[in-house]
Amino acid sequence: MKSILLGILLVIIIGVGGFVYRNAIEHPSQPIACPMDAKICPDGTSVSREGLSCTFPTCPPPNVQLTDIGVVFALPAGFVPVSLPDSASVASYSMPIASSNDFNSISIRRYAIAASSTALSTIEQTAISGTSGTSISASSFSSAMFGTRRFTVVSIERFEGVIDTAYYLARGTDVLRFDAIDRGADWTNPNLDITILPAHAALIKLLSTLQGEY
Repeated sequence: MKSILLGILLVIIIGVGGFVYRNAIEHPSQPIACPMDAKICPDGTSVSREGLSCTFPTCPPPNVQLTDIGVVFALPAGFVPVSLPDSASVASYSMPIASSNDFNSISIRRYAIAASSTALSTIEQTAISGTSGTSISASSFSSAMFGTRRFTVVSIERFEGVIDTAYYLARGTDVLRFDAIDRGADWTNPNLDITILPAHAALIKLLSTLQGEY
């Protein structure tokens, strides 16, 4: 009886082994072939799909991805992450000023638009003068295009060497505010072109690379 059982078991093993071998020969495993398209990162470089899910990897530095607010951008050279200045901030970066203990900075804030409010009202409520502490009138707002997006531009502060300009981007349910803060600037010069100041020039470059949810 034992020999019969062993014989049956041997036949089963041989049969299963043959099936596995035949299946391997007829249907060899093939490497996953991902689509050949590429994603262009904010800094102009590209990444290809990879892995079993054929997804795009995160763009490498200097590209920065802020998942919480759904944006990606190229961080200008010289700026590094620093601690957040307030609860509305989602990112903050600074760059040391040569021959000084001070620094220029870029900050990014997010403000939710209340159900009964508008993007403009949200901007008006959060555009507070750094000098007087009062709301800045909408009549002082201007606009500018960077890349394919229009920003509302507000001068937040221009006092004692500090020039802070906010660039607001209205989206469906929130408003993003990008601040460029230059210190040690010739703030009394009425002909000063703030767009050439280090932080302002860097932020304009950053906004021109902005990608994400709008």
